[in-house]
Amino acid sequence: MDEGRRETEDERVDRKFGDLLQELRVMQTGAQLTAGFLLTLPFQQKFAELDDFQLALYLTLVLLAALTTVLVLAPVAVHRWLSGDHVKQRVLLVAHRLVCCALTAIALLVAGMVLFIVDMVADRTWAAIAGGGVAVVLVLLMVVLPMRLDRAG
Repeated sequence: MDEGRRETEDERVDRKFGDLLQELRVMQTGAQLTAGFLLTLPFQQKFAELDDFQLALYLTLVLLAALTTVLVLAPVAVHRWLSGDHVKQRVLLVAHRLVCCALTAIALLVAGMVLFIVDMVADRTWAAIAGGGVAVVLVLLMVVLPMRLDRAG
């Protein structure tokens, strides 16, 4: 049992799985909006002016958006396949790992989009600074902060 909670192991797993599903809903919306944004770019006039770096970065971002979508959908598929098989603890563990991978993909996608957009609007130096800055903030908020909170608790 968790400290301060009066719940059985099954209730704890159910609660954690419910929390995970809520997190997946948020990530799915973000992944869909990002993918939608990326898919509109080839239809813009300026897209024809991309240099090799920008084109490679764009294609990498499209692949990352697709991977993110798959990673967000995978826990739902695993749950659907195994629902009723009394393996919710294993499903929760796999879903947790997939969500961690999805968060990593989203972070890479966000930093990459900043790099891409600033490179298109300003120049490569500012793009590297902005993309790197966003990457640092993402690492601080998504890795360092949770680790510190975990150690403090």
